[in-house]
Amino acid sequence: MAVRVHAFSDDALGEHDGVAIAALIRSGELSAAEVAKAARERVAQVDPVLHAVVVEADPPLISGDREALLYGVPAFVKDNTDVAGLPTQHGSAAWRARPAKAHGPFAKQFLGTGMTVLGKSTLPEFGLNATTEFVDAEPTPNPWDTEFSSGASSGGSAALVAAGAVPIAHGNDGGGSIRIPAACCGLVGLKPTRGRHLDGPQARSMPINLVSEGVLTRTVRDTATYFAAAERFWRNPALPPIGLVEGPARRRLRIGLLSDPITGATLDPQIRTVLEETVALLEGLGHEVRPIPYPVDRGFAEDFATYWAMLAFLGSHTGKLSFGRSFDPARLDPFTRGLAARFHGSALRSPAVLYRLSRLRRAYAASFHDVELVVSPVLASLTPRLGYLSPGQPFDEVFGRLLDYVTYTPFANVTGAPALSLPMGASESGLPIGMMFSAVHGDERTLLELAYALESVRPFPRIEQ
Repeated sequence: MAVRVHAFSDDALGEHDGVAIAALIRSGELSAAEVAKAARERVAQVDPVLHAVVVEADPPLISGDREALLYGVPAFVKDNTDVAGLPTQHGSAAWRARPAKAHGPFAKQFLGTGMTVLGKSTLPEFGLNATTEFVDAEPTPNPWDTEFSSGASSGGSAALVAAGAVPIAHGNDGGGSIRIPAACCGLVGLKPTRGRHLDGPQARSMPINLVSEGVLTRTVRDTATYFAAAERFWRNPALPPIGLVEGPARRRLRIGLLSDPITGATLDPQIRTVLEETVALLEGLGHEVRPIPYPVDRGFAEDFATYWAMLAFLGSHTGKLSFGRSFDPARLDPFTRGLAARFHGSALRSPAVLYRLSRLRRAYAASFHDVELVVSPVLASLTPRLGYLSPGQPFDEVFGRLLDYVTYTPFANVTGAPALSLPMGASESGLPIGMMFSAVHGDERTLLELAYALESVRPFPRIEQ
């Protein structure tokens, strides 16, 4: 039986987004404390169903910077990022994490935006799966319909934002982990250019850093304001500044179109319909959209799968060094163990795989020689029911399903390019469908400007309506 879950009410949060809440706090109509209290009450209302909170911060971590753009806005941090006083469990039961002694580099930047951290949100083990499900705990379902997945790996954050518990929450993206849950839960999800934010230790230790930090929100302006606030705290001098993007640009863009999955998987007809509607919408706004070839061949999918398995292998074999003596690889979930075992059969190929993947940034840049953006689906299949990608299912079965499901998002992680998921439609059953917009390195501004334009002509679906 379909169940929709949300906490929107006439309390202090109302139906406001983060920018509106921050404005009410600055005006004195609300205080950061009463906003945090209202958010915690909303969390208490929805989390018994969503199971999206790993641990709460008690008391909430309220920023001391009252001049920050998002001062007082309640949020959650994904549970693979250190926040002082809270454990970092990485979605795993393979060890028992102790409270972090200090904020990690990114957590400092996140808190520097002024947001109030209420706690940690769920993710699948090490963020390796595309659904937030577990073998030893309740799954984090989709608030739009609790029989379905919320996506992953930032599934807990996505569920809390979509359900209205908080207007904004942290996510990070190593293969689609912001964009996939954004697509599943009807949210705005921008994976920024690699290096746009301060990296955590796991990202820095990767042979090829796939991970970018960001947020999930319900409005474009919340995402844009977050990036401006984060940039005020720290900006990578190697990248062009984004600044505060406050609306659409007037220029007309040349936009490349990628439709069919590079893996040969079949694009779901309902997703194809939303893609066609999105193209028509773009053309109605005056943009030129035309098909372009993929800058890589089908071998990319196998190379990425090998690297994905390598990360599981490294995590399972270095766990005692990374997480402490209590780490027990036998307690990893079956999917992680299966993925690590898969690497055994391809380890000899890894030097060539790493070489090919490291060179893809050049091919990506060349694909933009006569377009400014690229549009594609986020996913090839509709949001799956809980259990379809469960880590407790036979590994080969789940792995094959994931390869057909997650076909569009990994390329931006390998190349380090920015990519944005927007909720541009819905399935026949009412679940959101996301479209992805990709840009050249450092050009988040153009993505946000286009997002404003699309949001204004086709407002995003709201769970409470």
